[in-house]
Amino acid sequence: MKKKTMRLVLCLVLLVAMLATGMPAAASPRAAASETLIIDGKTATVPVTAVGRASLVQVRALAAAYGVTPQWDNKEKIASFTAAGKNIQVFAGQGRVAVDGKEIKAATRILRGRVFVELVPLQELLGIAKVARTIASGTFTGEARGYGGMLRVEIKTADNKITSVRVVEHRDTPGIADPALARIPQAIVSQQSIAIDGITGATMTSKAILDAVAQAIGKARANVSEWRLRPAAAAPVAPGQPAAVRKQTDVVVIGGGGAGLAAAVSAAEAGAKVILIEKMPALGGNTIRGGGAYQAVNPELQRRQNIEDSLDLHFQHTFEGGDRQGNQALIRIMVNNALDGIRWLEGYGMKWRDTVRAITGSLWARCHSPVDPSGTGYINTLQRAAAQRGVEIMLETKAERLIVRDGRVVGVEATSKGGTVTLEARRGVVMATGGFGANKEMMARYRPAKKDLPTTNHPGATGDGIRMAEAVGARLIGMEHVQSLPFGDPRTGGLDGGAWGAPENYIMINRDGRRYVDEGARRDELVEATLKQRGQSMFVIVDSQTVQPGARFWGIAIEELVARGGVFTDMTIEGLARQIGVDPAVLRTTIETYNQAVAQKSDREFGKTMLGVQLNRPPFFASPRVVSIHHTMGGVEINERTQVIDRNGRVIPGLFAAGEVTGGIHGTNRLGGNAMTDVIVFGRIAGKSAAESR
Repeated sequence: MKKKTMRLVLCLVLLVAMLATGMPAAASPRAAASETLIIDGKTATVPVTAVGRASLVQVRALAAAYGVTPQWDNKEKIASFTAAGKNIQVFAGQGRVAVDGKEIKAATRILRGRVFVELVPLQELLGIAKVARTIASGTFTGEARGYGGMLRVEIKTADNKITSVRVVEHRDTPGIADPALARIPQAIVSQQSIAIDGITGATMTSKAILDAVAQAIGKARANVSEWRLRPAAAAPVAPGQPAAVRKQTDVVVIGGGGAGLAAAVSAAEAGAKVILIEKMPALGGNTIRGGGAYQAVNPELQRRQNIEDSLDLHFQHTFEGGDRQGNQALIRIMVNNALDGIRWLEGYGMKWRDTVRAITGSLWARCHSPVDPSGTGYINTLQRAAAQRGVEIMLETKAERLIVRDGRVVGVEATSKGGTVTLEARRGVVMATGGFGANKEMMARYRPAKKDLPTTNHPGATGDGIRMAEAVGARLIGMEHVQSLPFGDPRTGGLDGGAWGAPENYIMINRDGRRYVDEGARRDELVEATLKQRGQSMFVIVDSQTVQPGARFWGIAIEELVARGGVFTDMTIEGLARQIGVDPAVLRTTIETYNQAVAQKSDREFGKTMLGVQLNRPPFFASPRVVSIHHTMGGVEINERTQVIDRNGRVIPGLFAAGEVTGGIHGTNRLGGNAMTDVIVFGRIAGKSAAESR
C-alpha cells in the first residue's frame, strides 16, 4: 500500500472513531488529554477534549495534515470527503459510514476507554487490499478466572476458522452464568471473532470465556490481538421476537424474578394462560443474587432448636423494625402465609436445610436457608414449575408501557431485539419488575444522600414498573425509604466476595481494629454506625468454626475467595491484623474482650444479645466490606389482593403488583430474610388475584 493511501485510510478511521462521539463542531478542549490508537501494531496519539472524545475542529486539523479536507454538513451532521477514489460520508454521533452511497460497518472499536483501530477490514471494504488470516487446525484449550473460580474452554479449528467453542469446566453460579455460557461460544463461532459484547448480568463469566478463548487462540499460533480487536459483525445471537408480535393471553406478568415467577405459576395453577416477559437475558432478578434466607415461623423446626417464636412475634419484629410505618394488614398476610409459601415451594421440589438461623438484620432465628446457593434454588424451582404449568416466557423483552382501555389495564406494549411486542391480557397484568436500586437518577430524586453508593442489585433493577404504574395513575408510597447494607464488596458493591455466617458468630471491626456496633442490630443501625467509621468501611472477622476448608459463600469456595484477595486469612490474630493493616495488639484486645462477653453471655460494650461462639479457633478470616444500596422499600401501593391503588385511593382495574416494585409493607427498614417471604407470599396472591379478575 502506498504511503499516501495509508494516510487517507487512517484519516477515515479517525473520523469514524471520533465523529461517533457526536461532539459539536465548535467544541473546545476542557483539559489536556489524549487517546492512543493502535494501527497495524504501531501507536499514534490523538488530542481529545475529554477522555474518549475529540472535537471536529481537532479531527479536521488532523485530516488536513494528511491531505484531506472533509466537508461538514451541519444540518445533516455528515462529514464528506474522498479517499482511495471513493466518496466517503461519516454520520456524526452514529458511528455510521457510507462508501459511494452504500453504508458499511465502521472498523473501529472502543475498549477500556481507548480507541482501537484495525485497518485490515477497512482496507478490504475499500477494495485496497486483501490479507489472509491464519489459525492452525486442531483442538486447543484455554483458561481464565471466572466468577466462582477457573473456567476452562476447548476450541476446535479447521480451514483457518474456529469451528466450535465449548466450556468444559466452570464454577460460576447456575442461572446467573447460563446466558453467557450458552451464547458467548455461539457468537464467537458465528462471528469468527472474540470482539464480542458481554452478557448483561453475567459479565464476569462472559469475560472469562473470552479470555480463555484468547489463550486457546494463542496456542493455535494465531494473532490474538487481531482476533481481539477485529469488530464483531453483530451482537451475540439472542432470543428475540419478529419485527411485530401481537399475542392474547389471560394474564401477563412483567418481570422474571421471584415475585414474577411465583405470580406466573400461581396464575397458571388457577387455570389462566400466562405469558411472562423479562427484559434481561435470564430469569432471576434480585432474587437469584440474594442471600436466600426466608423468614417464617416454623414451630416444628424451631422447637428442635429450642427457639421460642410465634406469628405475633414475627409481626411485631417486622412492624417495629420498620418504625411502625408498614401496612399492618399486609404484614399480617405475609407473616401468616410465610410457612405455607415454603410448603408450596417444596411441592415443586425445592429443598431446605434442616435448621433455622438468624442473618444480618433479621432480629430473630427464623430464617430458612435453601440447599442451593444464594437465590438459585428459588429461581430454578419456579422456572421448572412454570414450565410444568405451561407458562410462556419471553426473555429480553422489555415492557415499555401499560395499555389502558376504558379505565382498565388490558395489556402491555414491549420491545425486543427483533421489534415490538404487544400483549393483551384478558384478565390482568401483574407488575413484578423489582425496585430501583440500580437507577442512580431515581436514587438522586428520592434519596439523594445515597445516589453515589454502589449497589448489591442486578443491573435490571431500574424502577421500570414504578414508572409504568405511575403513568397510569398509581400512588407511590415510601419512595424515600432505601435500605443499605454495610456488607458490599469494595470492588463491586455486591454481597458476594466475602466470608461470614450468622451475626452471633462474627464481629465487625473498623480500620482501627475495634468493634463499633451490635452486630445483631437492625440493618439501618449497622449502616449508620459504619458510615461514621474511618473510610466508611469495616472488616467482618470469623474463625474456623464458621469457615471450614471447602466452605462456599455465595457459591464460591473459600480458597477461591482468598486467592482473589477478597478474604484475608492467617493462623494468628496478629498475622491477620498485619494483613488488613490494623494494630495487632488492638485486634488481639478486641477479640479477647468479645470472647469474654460470649463466655459471660453479656456484651457490656454494645449490648449484643446474639452471642454464639468465641473467636478462638484458627485460622482466622477477615472480609473487607463497604456500604451498598440493597433494597428499595418504596413503590406502588397495593391492597390485600395486591391490586394497585391509584392516587385517589381507588383500585386500578386489571393491574396487580408484587415484590420490590411495591411499597408500604416494610416501612422504613426491612428485616433480613423478609424479602424472600414477601416475593413468594405476595407473588402467589398476585397471580391468583389476576387469574380470577374479570
